[in-house]
Amino acid sequence: MSEIVYDLVVIGGGPAGLAAAISAKQNGLKNVLVLERDNRAGGILLQCIHNGFGLHYFGEELTGPEYAGRFVKQALENEVEIKVNTMVLEILPAKNSGESHIVTAINSTDGLMNLKTKTIALAMGCRERTRGALVIPGTRPAGIFTAGSAQRFVNIDGYLPGRKVVILGSGDIGLIMARRLTLEGAEVKLVCEIMNYPAGLARNMAQCLYNFDIPLKLSTTIVQIHGSDRVTGVTIAKVDDHRKPIPGTEEFIECDTVLLSVGLIPENEISIAAGVAMDSITSGPAVNQNMETSIPGIFACGNSVHVHDLVDYVTEESLLAGKCAADYVKNQNQNEEKNAPVVLPVTPGNRVRYTVPQHIDLSEKQSNGDAPRIMFRATDVYRSVTVVVYSGTTVIAQQKKRIVRPGEMQTISLKEKDLERLLQVKQPLTVSIEMPEDSID
Repeated sequence: MSEIVYDLVVIGGGPAGLAAAISAKQNGLKNVLVLERDNRAGGILLQCIHNGFGLHYFGEELTGPEYAGRFVKQALENEVEIKVNTMVLEILPAKNSGESHIVTAINSTDGLMNLKTKTIALAMGCRERTRGALVIPGTRPAGIFTAGSAQRFVNIDGYLPGRKVVILGSGDIGLIMARRLTLEGAEVKLVCEIMNYPAGLARNMAQCLYNFDIPLKLSTTIVQIHGSDRVTGVTIAKVDDHRKPIPGTEEFIECDTVLLSVGLIPENEISIAAGVAMDSITSGPAVNQNMETSIPGIFACGNSVHVHDLVDYVTEESLLAGKCAADYVKNQNQNEEKNAPVVLPVTPGNRVRYTVPQHIDLSEKQSNGDAPRIMFRATDVYRSVTVVVYSGTTVIAQQKKRIVRPGEMQTISLKEKDLERLLQVKQPLTVSIEMPEDSID
């Protein structure tokens, strides 16, 4: 059993975990450990060989492995300890202030480890929603894959999963695989999306579907999968406003492969078992503006908090989490007393699905020195809107946006004057998307 007391243990060695570890090191922490269950650090980026990463953070276009490689290199340069092929089994939070958290992990080299640490960063990423979560009728033949599994088969293992492909869902991974399979010689028959708008980024719609003449059918879903040993086809149908199939609109499509790109779910079994308070909409931990969870000293970042559409945003969020973890340790070492908490919940309002952070603690300044940034997603596609942050009925901040889409995360920052006003009002916050016909006081 290890006797080292780490300053920070990061669970997950993807882009979020690496960025948090690097940030913590650069802000003064000495013993920082990253635990990664795969055989190398880098996370999902290692199988994303397409370009388009790093435009916001690095100001240049990189492939996934290039983006991950830069952070692995930085981590090694900053002497971050990384253990791969290591599975975290559980977290035992500290019972009292000043005590260490315990992370139980296992690998073939060190065996069972009980790691003591002052802070923890949860960066486990997310997993794909499978056929079982959708309850699609039909048989259970070979040829049904999640889009991420197919991506790994093609880009890492070198296998083509099929020749005639139907993709259910228009998430970004599905769109990218539509292009990838077309380039590898497969025929992508169509992409069908149950919603009346695409779920992926606009640039992926243009580059992956429109540029390759791959048809997209909105308000359409698969109602039957056919085949015994192998998929032989699917039956699709239009859906109504309640997403129920419309009788008489069924159409049979011959194919040998079905890819599912129907959403991602944050990985949080460890978080839940540790007692971290969760958000039922995001399926991730509820955090404050410093990415701290309901358990003091445990932080969360990346796709384990909420699903991002750009890895650049994951990096920015994780750098903040690492900086805040470092500040937490410094404050503990100096036995600094915190001010009495002034915690204001942040909730979604009109046309907003969720918000992150879920609460703002006005007794704490954001550790990176910037004003708190609220991230949110729209419930539908809206044009010429105003994003308004209310405290009770008082308008705290507002920002005009030309268009908002559910597939693209939106942000609004609270400035110093906004925080001063919040301290006066001290009412729960609501983020709303207001249309021209709505009256804004």
